[in-house]
Amino acid sequence: MDLIEYGKSQNAEVRFIEYMDVGGATRWSPAHVVSRQEMLDTLARRYGAVEPVIENSSAPADRFALPDGTLFGIISSTTDPFCSSCDRSRLTADGLWYLCLYAARGIDLRRPLRGGASREELTALITAGWRERTDRGAEERLALGGERRGFVPIENLRKDPHLEMHTRGG
Repeated sequence: MDLIEYGKSQNAEVRFIEYMDVGGATRWSPAHVVSRQEMLDTLARRYGAVEPVIENSSAPADRFALPDGTLFGIISSTTDPFCSSCDRSRLTADGLWYLCLYAARGIDLRRPLRGGASREELTALITAGWRERTDRGAEERLALGGERRGFVPIENLRKDPHLEMHTRGG
């Protein structure tokens, strides 16, 4: 509620995101996730009926309105993943393009760029990479149910720090 009140004071629309398993360093556990439904229930107890905002958008947040018109969003990527409609990717500072926050490997764009690839060649590489993507990381994680643990063990992060999502800009 404090974040909603702060957003009101700043004339800003707040976005909440469910606690995601973004790597072993966070000691993530499903027990620590506050779901979209829990958030909505908590806000409804304080403010009254919360109504969904119906819109056609590619944004990852579902938007809602409080009775006073205050708008906010919730990104429920842990309990209600949106992999099939996701249009997000991450490009690291060293040129690896990740098509999913949960992807174990990225596509190297730096090598062809520095190797003199033409604009058309780079466009073809990016287009094919996106068209052929099959990443459904959050959906796969959800399907694990009670077996879901931390995404990347710490010992694996020492071998490849890109496995920690915050190193990708996520």
